[in-house]
Amino acid sequence: MQRSAPRPSRSRTRTRLRMLACAAVPVMIVAAGCSSDSGSDSDSNSGGGKDKPAASASKEAAKVAPAKFTSLPADPCKSIAAKTTADLVPKAKDKSGSAGKSSDITTRGSCSWNGLDDNGVKGSQYRWLDISFMRYDSDEGIGSGQDRAAEYYKKEVAKARATEGAKGTKAAPAAGVGTEATAVTYSLSKTGETFGYATVVARSENVVITLTYNGAGYAGAKSPAASDLVKGATKAAKEAVAAVPAAK
Repeated sequence: MQRSAPRPSRSRTRTRLRMLACAAVPVMIVAAGCSSDSGSDSDSNSGGGKDKPAASASKEAAKVAPAKFTSLPADPCKSIAAKTTADLVPKAKDKSGSAGKSSDITTRGSCSWNGLDDNGVKGSQYRWLDISFMRYDSDEGIGSGQDRAAEYYKKEVAKARATEGAKGTKAAPAAGVGTEATAVTYSLSKTGETFGYATVVARSENVVITLTYNGAGYAGAKSPAASDLVKGATKAAKEAVAAVPAAK
């Protein structure tokens, strides 16, 4: 009795049909669509062959803290109380102070007072007071306003300590003034007299205040003591720090 040939299984039939179909298409398509059945698994394991964009990570890193202060005192000459400036510069030529020019008063500003208290043969006292403000905004490409101000603060302290011709230079922290502050004292000879100097550099978050107070005695009068200059400069610097308006 003649046996009939066994029928091929369905899986074998599908395999033959697939091979015939692959033979009829270009090689590139075969590589893409006629791979083994496990291809879908490899795609899922590799995330579909696509790398996850790092944009979100870089965006996170680019964020910087917002600046605390967005402006400066509208009139820098009023950042120090009139009573304080009168005590520090008794005979100021302009009691209201002389404001420096600024192209952007929200970023920088300054004011100064100077005067000679002439007592004739008893001697005279000269005093000069100057204050300047510098404010920094936060910028994702540069850094936070606080960090930028901190760098400028260091430069201002170094500048005061490196004053040309200065003698007996000393630097010490100025307690209770802003976020951080340094008082630099020294003496400087000019116009035939020895001037005493006290410079207080203070940083309040993203704002740096540099205040210089100096004086000299004429016609035999003694020049002011460094301790008195520091005391006066520190008091004025505290008032200036408090005058910086907080962001609204």
